[in-house]
Amino acid sequence: QVQLVESGGGLVQAGGSLRLSCAASGLTFNSYAMGWFRQAPGTEREFVAAISWSGGSTYYADSVKGRFTISRDNAKNTVYLQMNSLKPEDTAVYYCASDLTIGTMTPSNWGQGTQVTVSS
Repeated sequence: QVQLVESGGGLVQAGGSLRLSCAASGLTFNSYAMGWFRQAPGTEREFVAAISWSGGSTYYADSVKGRFTISRDNAKNTVYLQMNSLKPEDTAVYYCASDLTIGTMTPSNWGQGTQVTVSS
């Protein structure tokens, strides 16, 4: 059974930084692309960032490009999302996702989410 456990969310002022972590278990972590999505109240879940199984390729939504960085540590079965220059519009529940199909960015599994709130 795949488990994805996010951590690192919280409250931060605009312009600040946070680093999210997602610890994965129940899958051969270094075989799968991983990603982050987010969902703000009243909106649909949207793609944020993805990383290939090797970490050699990364993909970003235009809204976060240049501010967010996705990375992974295959020895620790963990994927990260470094978020800098945060804006109030980044406020959302952030979800880790595994086994993404690169291109459609469709995952097979979701974490439970972690809240990120950016105050103005």
